[in-house]
Amino acid sequence: MKNIGFLSFGHWSPRKNSQAKTGADVLFQSIDLAVAAEELGVDGAYFRVHHFARQAASPFPLLAAVAARTSKIEIGTGVIDMRYENPLYMAENAGAADLISAGRLQLGLSRGSPEQVIDGWRLFGYQPAPGETDADMARRHTEAFLTVIEGKGFAQPNPRPMFPNPPGLLRIEPHSETLRDRIWWGSASNATAVWAAEAGMNLQSSTLKVDETGEPLHVQQRKQIEAYREAYRKAGHTREPRVSVARSIFALTSDLDRAYFGHDRNSRDQVGTHDHVTQSVFGRSYAAEPDDLVRLLRDDEAIQAADTLLLTVPNQLGVDYNVHVLESVLTHVAPALGWR
Repeated sequence: MKNIGFLSFGHWSPRKNSQAKTGADVLFQSIDLAVAAEELGVDGAYFRVHHFARQAASPFPLLAAVAARTSKIEIGTGVIDMRYENPLYMAENAGAADLISAGRLQLGLSRGSPEQVIDGWRLFGYQPAPGETDADMARRHTEAFLTVIEGKGFAQPNPRPMFPNPPGLLRIEPHSETLRDRIWWGSASNATAVWAAEAGMNLQSSTLKVDETGEPLHVQQRKQIEAYREAYRKAGHTREPRVSVARSIFALTSDLDRAYFGHDRNSRDQVGTHDHVTQSVFGRSYAAEPDDLVRLLRDDEAIQAADTLLLTVPNQLGVDYNVHVLESVLTHVAPALGWR
């Protein structure tokens, strides 16, 4: 059995064939897709976060809106770039969204990926401390966020407050008691996966990973997951951690499917650089008739090792088609692999 969710990058474009031409289109369609996915029995609705791009950006209004329209589906991110975040203000937003969802928030955080502008986090008012890299700053912001969502008081109350205070130091409000257990780290390397384990976070591994061994993506990810779980155990955490991997998976069941994704039948991993420096391996797409797709996915070692699978969806093709994509996987693929 696996948790199966969708991951939307929230692209929009004014091009003729795009079903999401504006930011408003993406937001409303994301809500509608989450509602429909819940009705199908999909376990999670996850959204990517990118700044200065025609994509989903500020996640918390969308997460809260999805929470208000649904009742069971997990609602998450994959991932929030912590170089851009104020940890305390983010803790307020996360606490509110989680309370609206009645504890269904699954927040994926990360250092982030290359953005549309140079050092965009500086334009948001953040810069690394002396001797820090931007990745160090992201982890520092994350550690501060993890600390404040635990709910311990740390702020000295005003002796003459506008409203009465509870006794002692004050904490960030609103507070969700269980949110700390539902924070994930999006890791592109083995070292940051180990860091996430030591910090007691869950692990997200995407369709891209730093190429550390020259092996296929799914093999490197499986080894990353094993290193993460071993580090989590050694750190002494008692909660069972969760691990997700993301994949582009399309069951070709119609002529429209074949027109859109038939060219991906022979897709392979690719090696390149995503920041002009680091060599990375980019995962293949899986597109085939259901029986062939089952055989291909059975050999993916990272999917087998993970408990959660996030299906990347082509959101610009519209809600109806993406519901079809999800339904095809749930109906024609998941049962044959024991995921349902």
